[in-house]
Amino acid sequence: MKYSQRRQKAVELISELSLDALIFCQPENIRYLCGFSGSDGVLIVTPDHLVFLTDSRYTTQAHEEVTADRVAEYTIQAEGVIALLTSLQVKRIGFEAGLAYGVVKGFQKQGDPDWLWLHFKDELQSLRLHKAMEEVNAITAAADLNVAGFAEIAAMIRPGSREKDIALALEFALRKLGAEEKAFDIIVASGKRGAMPHGVASDKLLAEGELVTIDFGCRLTGYHSDETVTLALGEVSDELRGIFDTVLEAHDRALAAVAPGVALADLDQLAREYIKANGFGGYFGHGLGHGVGLEVHEAPTVSPRSTAIAETGMVFTIEPGIYVPGVGGVRIEDMVLVTADGHQTLTKIPKTFRNILLN
Repeated sequence: MKYSQRRQKAVELISELSLDALIFCQPENIRYLCGFSGSDGVLIVTPDHLVFLTDSRYTTQAHEEVTADRVAEYTIQAEGVIALLTSLQVKRIGFEAGLAYGVVKGFQKQGDPDWLWLHFKDELQSLRLHKAMEEVNAITAAADLNVAGFAEIAAMIRPGSREKDIALALEFALRKLGAEEKAFDIIVASGKRGAMPHGVASDKLLAEGELVTIDFGCRLTGYHSDETVTLALGEVSDELRGIFDTVLEAHDRALAAVAPGVALADLDQLAREYIKANGFGGYFGHGLGHGVGLEVHEAPTVSPRSTAIAETGMVFTIEPGIYVPGVGGVRIEDMVLVTADGHQTLTKIPKTFRNILLN
């Protein structure tokens, strides 16, 4: 049932965009529309046909996983795709804007010169923008692994531990608990390194009197989790505590405001203005959040430039941060689901101030 509903969404897009066919090569879109979890293939959708093509490495897997009218095998991708499009008698063909230039040129070279190839980005994002209940359940299950995995390595978060060792142990714990993969390179940034928003774990040793930021997540049944905690290692300076309290309040205000009909740019402004009012306006450089699903970063974007409105079924992060060079930084992040009457927080690790040497 879910694939028939998703197929209908693609067919409606074909009509809205005045196309004869849509070609999908992005693995996440292919998995969403037909269930294939491999890394190579092409899905072609027309108003009357849905055909998945792949090479011999994945043919058996495709027959086991794919819900489509037909599974076809190609030796050379461009030749297989063009042969199918020719048989379907299409002329206006849409494709994902992220498709490699060389791939598109290969299709155009092999295809009929009268065919019109059109690329789309924002229009196709609507396919996966609203999560169905089975998707929310998958994201929630991945978030639950965060809780269990973090609990397993909590004892390591002490002065003298190496950032890289914490990241590795956390990745191993998540995999041992059932995760397919980490969502991204785990960030462990302590002390002055906390001023780097993407401070991937280094050889630095944690030290007393510092804050440590840990940004991590995992993939489970194709869906991702994403969460950030910042902890204190013993007593920290008033300056660091002030940074933490400012970020937490900005996070809490933005999270509380999530509801259908709220402009995502307004959520960003709510957090950003609070941070600015407390003297840290120049130290929050990234957007407030991003969508999470089959990709760990997907639509919608929560930033000053966002034009989207919060709608029921959207899942995105709320993750304000302050990063002061030479001092340190704080980021606090939760995933939130927009519900009919407000929102539901999907991540569950507490975000309040925690001094782990005194707890």
